[in-house]
Amino acid sequence: MIWELIQSYFSGLNLFQKIVSFENLLLAARKAQKGKRFQENIAVFNLNLEKEIFRLREELLAGKYCPGSYRQFFVREKETRLISAAPYRDRVVHHAVMNIIEPILSRSFIFDSYANRVGKGTHRAVKRFQGFLRSSRYVLKMDVRKYFHSIDHEILLGQVERRMKDSRVSALLRLIVETSPPQERVLDYFPGDGLLAPLERKKGLPIGNLTSQFFANFYLDGFDHFMKETLGCRRYLRYVDDSAVFEDSKYKLWEIRDRAGEYLMENLRLKLHPVKTRVYRSDEGITFLGYRVWPGRIRLECGNVVRFRRRLKRMRREYSEGTMGLTEVKQRLAGWLGHARQADTVMLRRQMFDSAIFRRDLADGVIASGSEAI
Repeated sequence: MIWELIQSYFSGLNLFQKIVSFENLLLAARKAQKGKRFQENIAVFNLNLEKEIFRLREELLAGKYCPGSYRQFFVREKETRLISAAPYRDRVVHHAVMNIIEPILSRSFIFDSYANRVGKGTHRAVKRFQGFLRSSRYVLKMDVRKYFHSIDHEILLGQVERRMKDSRVSALLRLIVETSPPQERVLDYFPGDGLLAPLERKKGLPIGNLTSQFFANFYLDGFDHFMKETLGCRRYLRYVDDSAVFEDSKYKLWEIRDRAGEYLMENLRLKLHPVKTRVYRSDEGITFLGYRVWPGRIRLECGNVVRFRRRLKRMRREYSEGTMGLTEVKQRLAGWLGHARQADTVMLRRQMFDSAIFRRDLADGVIASGSEAI
């Protein structure tokens, strides 16, 4: 009933015209270049900003807009991930689209959906996770196997098109999704599939796209409502494909796990990870979003600390060689410290940074202590 009212309201609005308006494209360009204004491709775009935006707008209105080629690279941390970076011009389009459709599509999100939402995020999700631990004996932690690679294009676009009553918006979203670079092939079969079904269906969203981040969260919105409304999970939360249910009975959680797995297979062509999906005691310290969480304390995940020690060592070397400036060092340290401060890490931070001296040739007169960042 609620969605019918929302749809009837927005059916009278031309959402595509809002997306391609000069004001929205200009706002999108400012968002897309945030923190990256001095990159060459962005600087060239900004030299003739108004002209570039008008040209982009004309292409979109005429149906002649064609996304460019992605730049792809691997990031090796906890696991190796393929990152796909769209050209700057396309990122402007992604921001323009999200400026308009995100407020509409996110209206149905449950309170405890934490990814890519203003006022939510990783740290709030972890605090909520800890709060639920305090009131429950057991937790079912679920993880979807190869999630980004497994998102089905037709199911995703069908979900969006049911809520967006503008065919030109639907066509633009389809163009963005279907022209993204191929992802790792996942050869999973589901009930009713023929022999070639895994090869015939288009799947996968590139990690790195603004639209991918939002659609990955949106894809499981129906699953959230199934968990809350059909299965009656009062203490439930999700961050992208990491979700958790809290109960006092592990037998009930096993039943919920089986029902959740069936829903994902039958409705979204997804499978729960066979190893990472399991029931824990609340007091045993559970890894969640880079932290290890107990009812009474939060620690950084061990692997996170090890990886940062390596980055810290590399930053000290690059700073001493003159390939990294002090401003960049402070920015990188601030990012990790913002993450670390959410846990009980006062002694850890002191121990790591008291000995972290960033030193160049003494003739330069530049010496900085990492402890200044704490």
